[in-house]
Parts: sequence; C-alpha cells; structure tokens
Amino acid sequence: MEMTLEILLHILDVLIVAFIAYKILIIFRGTRAMQLLKGLLVLVALTGLAYWRREDMPILHWTLNNVWTMAFVAIPLIFQPELRSMLEKLGRGHPFGAFWHNQEQGRAVIAEITEAVKELAAAKTGALIAIERSTGLKEYSETGVKIDGLVTKPLLVQIFHPRTPLHDGAVIIKDQRIVAASCYFPLSDNEQLAQNLGSRHRAGVGLTEQSDALVVIVSEETGTISVAEDGKITRYLDIEGLTYLLEAKLIPESKLPRRLRDKKNKNRQD
Repeated sequence: MEMTLEILLHILDVLIVAFIAYKILIIFRGTRAMQLLKGLLVLVALTGLAYWRREDMPILHWTLNNVWTMAFVAIPLIFQPELRSMLEKLGRGHPFGAFWHNQEQGRAVIAEITEAVKELAAAKTGALIAIERSTGLKEYSETGVKIDGLVTKPLLVQIFHPRTPLHDGAVIIKDQRIVAASCYFPLSDNEQLAQNLGSRHRAGVGLTEQSDALVVIVSEETGTISVAEDGKITRYLDIEGLTYLLEAKLIPESKLPRRLRDKKNKNRQD
C-alpha cells in the first residue's frame, strides 16, 4: 500500500512539473524570451557535460559554475515582463467575471463605444480604446492626460480626431468613465503577430499581455476593427460582432440579451 502511494506521488510530482513547464513555454512562445530560454537549455546541457567530465574540463566546469551564480541574479531581470505577466495571471481573482454590475448602464456604455468605433472606422481614423477589468491600469493612465468623463460617442470621436492634441495614444475606460487619453502602452514583441500590424495594434496586444484589459483597435490605414485580449487579437470585426464580443466579455451570460445568449450557445455547439 505504501509502495503504491509512493509511486502515485512520484507520478503526480512529474505531472505537476510538466504542467508548469508547459505553461511557461506557452507564455514565452513567440517572444524574445523564447530565444533566451533556448540559450539557457544549451547552457544546462554544457553544464551537465562539464560536471560529468569535470576532471577533464576543469576550466569549463569552473567557468559555468560562476556563470550560474550570476544567472540567478540576471534571469529575473531578463524575464521580468514574462514573470510579471505569469504572476498577474495567477493573481487575478475573476478575470472573466462581471465588469459592470448595472447591466443597463453597461450596455449603454458598450453602445457608445461601438457607435464611436463605427464612425471612426468609416472615416479610417485610428483609435485605441482599453477597457480596464480586474488588473489596474493606473501606471498606463498616468502616461496620458486625465479626463474623468462619461463614455460618450461624441467625446470618443473628438479625442481621436486627427487634429486634436489627444489623438496620438490610447483611451482608458474604467467603471463606465474615460479615465485618461493619449496614453501609451508597451509594444508586443510577439513574433507570431502578422507582420503588417502597426504600432497601434502591437500596443493593444502588448497591454493585454501585461493585464486582463480588453482593447478595441481601429486601423488608420484600412478602418479595420480588432479586439485584443490575453495577448491575442481578433481582426476584421463588424459592428455587430464587436457588440457581441464586448457584451459577452463584459456582461455576465445570465444577463445577456436573448439574441446574444442564443448566438453564444450556438457558437459553442458548432
């Protein structure tokens, strides 16, 4: 009995380590950190060889021992963005829970956003709108100009008008209000993103790599509407698709309009 329990614990131990390794690879995949990770694996292989033949390779053995001593300090600095992203994902309480408790007001805000995006897309006016969820975006809102105004179509359109001083940057929305405009987000270095995506799209994806924010992007070149979430981007949305996506992500399913609940359930069955 004890032997069986010991075997099961060993299997569980291996599975947990494999799961952690898999999650780390998923987070690092497509980033510059993946190349650094490959370099570390080569270093581990060389260290194993040097330890095995330490009597024949004393210089290599001594050098790698010192390299690993420095690596314990350098690795956290090198992988800081990825480690931060991983810890933030673990620490999120309810990243996909209700965003707005007042459902009618929530739909009204979404309607203002989608109407503004519709006009901006038709005019091929670039826009970047971040909707804060459980992860705070204060550090990014401080890079812009404080607004603290109600979310309305005229205000959003005016902010992104090319001749206004606040158009170059992003808008951050929190608790149904525009917190700040002309904000700057970190650019994603994900190599899997399409090469034709510009800095606006990469900034939108970059923010979602660092937080659980939902980011709406309007292309200045084509007027294409996209939404970024969790480091991924959904492109070529129409207004109906944008409305459905925002309501599905920001309003609890039980409170969604019947047409959206039916559409969501149909997509799951398909």
